Formats: sequence, structure tokens, C-alpha cells
Amino acid sequence: MKFYFHPQAREELEQAIQFYKSQQAGLEKRFLEAVDDAITRVCRNPLIYRKIDESARKCRLLHFPYAVIFRLASEQIEIVAIMHIRRQPDYWKNRK
Repeated sequence: MKFYFHPQAREELEQAIQFYKSQQAGLEKRFLEAVDDAITRVCRNPLIYRKIDESARKCRLLHFPYAVIFRLASEQIEIVAIMHIRRQPDYWKNRK
């Protein structure tokens, strides 16, 4: 299944990458691998992930305190947010 990023989700991803890059050499690469892994798992079987509202589901990243928030849109997956799980859990809900 194909996927695409909501523009704000892309920005969140870039910000998280920059944060991890500033923390430790190579940590941003491990973070990006964890994001890629989560998106791959979502694309493989999106319906196994827990619904967090009427149309959105959440897939946690391995080894990082982030989750991929996504919606099924026709035959594609919309990545709505790359969310830090310890901060404002509902901030992304107004994204269209």
C-alpha cells in the first residue's frame, strides 16, 4: 500500500531528525530507520493498529518515544503526524 505525508507531519519528522542529530552522532539515522520500519509495518497491515479516534490509528516506533499517526484514505495511507508520545496527544486532530 502506498503512503503520503501530511505537510505538517513531514515538518515534524524533519524537526525530530534535527533534534536527534544534535544529541548524538548517528542517532538521527537510527530514528529515521525506526520511522521507516513503522511505516513499512503500517503499509503491510494497517488495520491491526489501534484506533485512536474515528478515522486515525497509531503505530509506535521501536526504541523512540514517537508514534506514526495515520488514516486510511482510499487505497493510500495518509501519515497525519509523527507524534512524540509524551506531549499533547490530540494536537494533530484538526489536520485535514
